[in-house]
Amino acid sequence: MRSKPHRTLTPLALVALRLLRERPMHPYEIHQVIRDRAIDYAIKVRAGSLYHTFERLHRLGFVEPVETGREGRRPERTIYAITEAGRDEYLDNLRDLVRYPEEEYPVFAAAAEMIRTLDRDEAERLLEHRTTALEARLAADEQVITSLTKRGLSRMAMLDVELRQSTRRAELAWVRQLISDIRSGALPWTDETEELT
Repeated sequence: MRSKPHRTLTPLALVALRLLRERPMHPYEIHQVIRDRAIDYAIKVRAGSLYHTFERLHRLGFVEPVETGREGRRPERTIYAITEAGRDEYLDNLRDLVRYPEEEYPVFAAAAEMIRTLDRDEAERLLEHRTTALEARLAADEQVITSLTKRGLSRMAMLDVELRQSTRRAELAWVRQLISDIRSGALPWTDETEELT
């Protein structure tokens, strides 16, 4: 049993391998499936990055071309299948992602660290805007969940959206509490860097 995470694959590469476990596909088809199943809510996808991902997976021996064809004037398309090594690597990486918490560096954490350098009233106003934006995103995600459910996707297929909803709700509660603490004076508004000089 490994004590450290072993990761060689990006989240996009993992999704590509996951979908290839279902059947051989070409990158464009995978891109469409990612969009149709709303996987792009959890994984940032650009068509160009997906093709680069396939090149890397092929170089590593995790996928192999099984067919190349052309339809009409469209460019030639290569259909890939996952290899046995690709299946093993997929499972190893996925198990590590589930097992080990990863240190992530969200942009808002950086903003929270620097917020004290703003004027108190401005910070409060900006945080109020953030609550409105978070509420809107939560509502939009609820619509996505409703739409996907109507299309027949199970809860299991939407765990990524559910996790994001939960994370946003937690952030919204934290931001609301922060605004309350600023207003009540429970959080004194000082720039500690000024205090240190």
